[in-house]
Amino acid sequence: MNKDIFQKYWIVGNILLAVLLFAALTVTAQISLRVLTRHGKSVSVPDFTNMSVEEARKTAEMSDLKVIVTDSVFVRRLDKGVVYRQNPKPGSGVKKGRHISLTINSVIPRTILMPDLVGCSLVEAKAELLNRGLNLGGLRYVEDIATNNVLKQLCMGKEISAGSRIISGSDVDLVLGLNPENSLTDVPNLTGLKYIHAIDVLHDNSLNCGRAVFDDGIRTYADSVNAVVYRQDPAVSDEQVTMGSAVTLHLALDPGKAAR
Repeated sequence: MNKDIFQKYWIVGNILLAVLLFAALTVTAQISLRVLTRHGKSVSVPDFTNMSVEEARKTAEMSDLKVIVTDSVFVRRLDKGVVYRQNPKPGSGVKKGRHISLTINSVIPRTILMPDLVGCSLVEAKAELLNRGLNLGGLRYVEDIATNNVLKQLCMGKEISAGSRIISGSDVDLVLGLNPENSLTDVPNLTGLKYIHAIDVLHDNSLNCGRAVFDDGIRTYADSVNAVVYRQDPAVSDEQVTMGSAVTLHLALDPGKAAR
């Protein structure tokens, strides 16, 4: 009888031990996975615009991030070797240890082949220009059945065909379709954004920068790149505007001005 009881407790004890061991292994695996993937821990990407690569690297390290130069463009008025563009964008939430791709201003201009954007959507065209080291310029809308479908591509006011040689960093304007039944967009909040980032957000919302009004202290192109928006016209509201509309930006070097 005692032997039967002992055997019964021995079986039950082994089962409990196996359950506890499995639970311990599961918890350990989950903790390890969280540590390895830095689960739930993200940081905001700094704005590296107009920094040297070394300055960008030091700034990235302060946020447990890394930077890597993946491309270059040629902007005549910008200092050589400084950061012109980055991916992900400033303010994006990413995991610690993430590599941030930098596009820097090259010392000498280089030419690239103009891509064929006709027939692409605005989103596709913008991404292709970015990949080629080109900038999205103005958005011109004409009535068409498909909204934000690229109808023409222009450089310096003239139509440019796919395969043509173009200087890296050039502005490319797009002529886009606009269906009257799908022609409205929201005005985004640009306050506190640097100039280039504000232009980028305007394009994401199918809008143009009509005028950039810089404070008196902004004297160079480098100053303008570092300037932040402290006022915009039209302001953010519940009313939508027609795609292609222009937004006036007022910019200053003092980031605190945007908060006042």
